[in-house]
Amino acid sequence: MARHVRRDDMVIVTSGDDKGKQGRILRVIPGDHPNLTKVVVEGINVRTRHMRPSQANPQGGTVQKELPIHVSKVSPVVDGKPTRVRFEIADNGAKRRIAVKGGGKIGPDLKKAR
Repeated sequence: MARHVRRDDMVIVTSGDDKGKQGRILRVIPGDHPNLTKVVVEGINVRTRHMRPSQANPQGGTVQKELPIHVSKVSPVVDGKPTRVRFEIADNGAKRRIAVKGGGKIGPDLKKAR
């Protein structure tokens, strides 16, 4: 099933504690079911973890990391505002994502031309 976002897309968070913040997608984590897909966004949903000393980190201390959020809580950004995504098949057979607002192409083609 095609997703409206991919890795390296600029997205905006549409709900939750980080609503309105923008960031770049670092990872897409597919779930067993399409409703379980999550994404990790740069600078969004950052949590602090207190680590005890180990061989890898002899000092211990605190580590901040981005945790996944559900894919439905993010939308691609066009001109600083969120947009929905439409999928189109070009004449040469390439599948591409089109922004509903403005009609511009989003990212590279999903499926290469024949």
